[in-house]
Amino acid sequence: MADKDKCCTIVPYFKVSSENLDVFKELCKQLIEKAREETKCLYYGFSFDGEQAHCREGYEDAEGLLVHLENTGSLFEKVLKIADITRLEVHGPEDELAKLRGPLADLNPQFFTMECGFRR
Repeated sequence: MADKDKCCTIVPYFKVSSENLDVFKELCKQLIEKAREETKCLYYGFSFDGEQAHCREGYEDAEGLLVHLENTGSLFEKVLKIADITRLEVHGPEDELAKLRGPLADLNPQFFTMECGFRR
């Protein structure tokens, strides 16, 4: 049931100029290694379409997402120096999203509330 599912996903899309793409991909590898240490990180990876990048990431709950942001903050700052966020979505049940709205406000994400579905 959706009301028992606390899973939160954050869905950033980046625009990376071709001259910064190699540096961006190296930062991606470092971010993946940091995320691998996080016990509440369910999945984490990057996909690319030319100069566009997407980070696919999910967490057990809002706390897991916030731990990730703290854990990767210095690397994320480096990413933002060479790439622009073109779209940022956060998905999850409202009880969990409420814990994220304040901490993520500066990033101006679009919040999507999970209303129905299932998780295995």
